[in-house]
Amino acid sequence: MNEEHRIQNKIRSETPGCILFRANAGDFWQGTPVYSKEYKQTVLINLRRIEGLPEGFSDLFGVRLNDGKAVFIEVKAPNGKASQAQRNFLQKMRAYGAVAGICRSVVDAINLLSKERK
Repeated sequence: MNEEHRIQNKIRSETPGCILFRANAGDFWQGTPVYSKEYKQTVLINLRRIEGLPEGFSDLFGVRLNDGKAVFIEVKAPNGKASQAQRNFLQKMRAYGAVAGICRSVVDAINLLSKERK
């Protein structure tokens, strides 16, 4: 598990007052499942690529319990930098009224949630 995933898990499990979920972004494949005698297992045919969440979607998302506001947290390791797409996504979510920001620790997440409450 890399540093960023470790921080994500800590924020998800140790940040009070909200429910957070980890977003698994990226592309995946869908198709028709059929049994393959050659591989002796079910495989997919007629594959098509499916795009998951939009570019820049935050690592963690959820809801703040006291007021029902949506929460989006982009988690970064101590020296990590957010991409332009991630910064744009956070800015757009804040414009919609959500709590959104970049956090590098549980303390950062708690501060984000309490700062946005005022």
